[in-house]
Amino acid sequence: MTKKQKKVLIRILLAAALTVAVHFLPVTGLALFFLYLVPYLIIGYDVLRKAALGVIHGEVFDENFLMAVATVGAMALGLFGENSYAEGVEVMLFYQIGELFQSYAVGKSRRSITGLMDIRPDYANLEKDGRLEKVDPDEVAVGDVIVIRPGERVPLDGVIIEGNSSLNTSALTGESLPREVTGGDDIISGCVNTSGLLKVQVTKPFGESTVARILDLVENSSLKKAKAENFITKFAHYYTPAVCIGAALLAILPPIFVGNWLNWLSRALTFLVISCPCALVISIPLSFFGGIGGASRAGILVKGGNYLEALANTRTIVFDKTGTLTRGVFSVSSLLPAEGFLKSELLETAALAESYSSHPISKSLQEAFEDKQSLNRERLSDVEEIAGNGVTAKVDGHAVAAGNEKLMRSLNVSSFLPCQSPGTVVYVSYDGRFMGSILISDQEKPTAKQAIAGLQAQRVRTVMLTGDSQKAADAVAETLGIDEVHAQLLPADKVDRVEQLLAQKPAHSTLAFVGDGINDAPVLSRADIGIAMGAMGSDAAIEAADIVLMDDDPAKISLAMQISRKCLRIVKQNIVFALGVKAACLILGAIGVTGMQAAIFADVGVMVLAVLNATRTLRPVD
Repeated sequence: MTKKQKKVLIRILLAAALTVAVHFLPVTGLALFFLYLVPYLIIGYDVLRKAALGVIHGEVFDENFLMAVATVGAMALGLFGENSYAEGVEVMLFYQIGELFQSYAVGKSRRSITGLMDIRPDYANLEKDGRLEKVDPDEVAVGDVIVIRPGERVPLDGVIIEGNSSLNTSALTGESLPREVTGGDDIISGCVNTSGLLKVQVTKPFGESTVARILDLVENSSLKKAKAENFITKFAHYYTPAVCIGAALLAILPPIFVGNWLNWLSRALTFLVISCPCALVISIPLSFFGGIGGASRAGILVKGGNYLEALANTRTIVFDKTGTLTRGVFSVSSLLPAEGFLKSELLETAALAESYSSHPISKSLQEAFEDKQSLNRERLSDVEEIAGNGVTAKVDGHAVAAGNEKLMRSLNVSSFLPCQSPGTVVYVSYDGRFMGSILISDQEKPTAKQAIAGLQAQRVRTVMLTGDSQKAADAVAETLGIDEVHAQLLPADKVDRVEQLLAQKPAHSTLAFVGDGINDAPVLSRADIGIAMGAMGSDAAIEAADIVLMDDDPAKISLAMQISRKCLRIVKQNIVFALGVKAACLILGAIGVTGMQAAIFADVGVMVLAVLNATRTLRPVD
């Protein structure tokens, strides 16, 4: 509890004790008014001050104004023998109790999000002339070398040039499992170095680092309001003046015809207390705030309440394949040499032919060939890369080609036999003769199948788009249980396909796209909701996305949908509950069935219950 909250609690306890004491004193008349005025001012002076400032600045119709008018009116009615002093103090007392509950709940929600701010590094150990100097992370330039001791937070993104260690990434990913790193590995800011000493060469300035982007994302998430939040803001803008006019008419019109001015004025004041929209104005933004906070603790960064709301209505999720559902790490899984050739000859020829390429498939061929000394590029000449097909070259003076089926057929390779196995296939020819096939596979992520099953359990249609071959795509889709798959797509083709899926989606639903590469940025922007893989994904994809999964775990998508739907469910509960209770109490108060006690419940009680319900969003799932 903050110092400010403690002061409010002391005021509440003091005012309550004085009110009870005054109730038992044998005092009447003006003396009783002044005795009740003491606890009233103790508990309500700040509300009266805010109401007066609102009138001065032209912002009249808010909850402070309603509370001030209602309680001042109740105190004034006591001077005319209505015995309403205690009610005036009670209304203000319970209103402050409700505000204290609200303040504590908002504080708890805010702490769940701003707890992320602990990932902001205080300093970096910059290595200069063999000495370490503590500097602000903003002062470190790209290319500088920093030293991270055990127990220190990684201040900037970079590459490890010396040392081995374990990293605690829980603040970023929500996962407690440590990540082992060694020389040559990329390292991101915000993690905690738990064991060894690391020397890191900085690759990004602090303003573009992972931790800076996360902090910026979280701090600005509240600016993007959901439709429900915007509705409540507009509703309160018109609702509060309307009920003030209604209360004024209730105090003036009926007594013109039936008399009894004090009775109708009391009803009008009760009407004002009941009508205060605090429950909605406070609980709805708090629900979205809590939802974003709960998601962030699970390693899911949502860039605004509008995206959380849209995710709840998602009925179609489109996936990129490589790096999203699969690891994006290619490896040789099978060597199928033609008659007259050995497996080692097939792999050596392909690795040499592809040795100038930086493509992941080319790298996998080179990594699979163990005798790295044999991969001497001096043996290679006349290298020509044919876009979308493969490579032709001369190895030791012999004509060699490595690529897809289209390349083999265009070169009229003799004895060519297409491979029927699923996966990416590299065909190799040697002096115009078919040498064999190399099967390269990309393993599915461990949680990919669980991710698809979790989404389908929530009645979400799953689609996969990939630039890979149809055969490889079908194999992955069948293994994971994906509903629909489209293969051999260029980045522009993916956008066109998403356009078609957007046209086909159910009415009043949204479509989400999940990707990780720079070529996914256009599709992430075009989809209703873009979801990016944050740990290994490109900067462009993360910037274009609306939701970022910090640990690249596709199963978190299902969790994010559960969080969003729970948040929307709580918002709807609060709207229906608050409006229903208030409508009933307004009618009963207007006709004189209920008094100020019911008004206190309709205002403060409803607000407290709605706020407590809203705090349930802090837990990702029940």
